[in-house]
Amino acid sequence: MGETITIYHNPRCSKSRETLKLLEARGIEPEVVEYLKTPPDEKTLRALLKKLGIGPRELLRKREKEYKALGLDNPDLDDAALIRAMVEHPRLIERPIVVRGRRAVIGRPPEKVLELLQ
Repeated sequence: MGETITIYHNPRCSKSRETLKLLEARGIEPEVVEYLKTPPDEKTLRALLKKLGIGPRELLRKREKEYKALGLDNPDLDDAALIRAMVEHPRLIERPIVVRGRRAVIGRPPEKVLELLQ
């Protein structure tokens, strides 16, 4: 395959673990980034959003307590504010994100990552 595959992973998340197992079952050993230990900076997050083809609001985990506490449901918040919140509180980032080259997908459901392997 040649290209490095990276997974932004949370080992405590069942979907993230399932996605990693799915890749490994296909003989792929992705670069694993435990994003809660090493959170992406703003530049990295913007690059991920571009590869995913979504806006910051679509990458937010709306059920996390930080989402409500920070008032992130406010429609007046711009992309920069939402990205800043995810950089400062990485638990807000939807997971897992799998990246291959210029494309990325969120592994929900885990089988969604198969799109990157085709």
